[in-house]
Amino acid sequence: MQQKNNSLPAIQAVEIRAIIGLGNPGPAYSHTRHNAGFMIVDALAHQYHGTWSTQQKMQTASIVINNIKIVLVKPMTFMNNSGEVLAALKKQGIAQENILVAHDELELPFGSVKFKFDGSAKGHNGLKSIISYGGSNFLRLRFGVDRPAERQNVPDYVLRKFTQPQDLVDFEVDNAVQKIIDFITQNPL
Repeated sequence: MQQKNNSLPAIQAVEIRAIIGLGNPGPAYSHTRHNAGFMIVDALAHQYHGTWSTQQKMQTASIVINNIKIVLVKPMTFMNNSGEVLAALKKQGIAQENILVAHDELELPFGSVKFKFDGSAKGHNGLKSIISYGGSNFLRLRFGVDRPAERQNVPDYVLRKFTQPQDLVDFEVDNAVQKIIDFITQNPL
């Protein structure tokens, strides 16, 4: 994996133990831009035969990639309270720096995927919540969803379904999943 930011050494040292997909629960939000994180962890669970169960305000599934057990998480608290799941992960011995958060990113073109370690939330309420509960020292997978032409349209924009054909969205989600797998398999413990 080629990385073009200054946190490359920090990223290469990250041991992923949990992947949190950001999104909002319920059918009304299914396949919306803001649920890109849910779509990514759902695709991972499907590929690795993970079964979702509900516990402590979240859905979880366990998978194994490269002999590493990884907990997949979908917060059921809505985006603005996503950080509430961190306490349960901490009880399982998963430190903040061992978490990858998959989320939608307005600053990237549709389908672009970039990794970033640490940093601000840049207005993303799910990231703000996670940072408020545990700090910013976690890896992010930023999934590009584009930005609307008018800034005031952002809340409606992220809560709408993708305008791209569903097979293209699925293709880009699968691409993001492959980048996660590549990252984990190229960075063995």
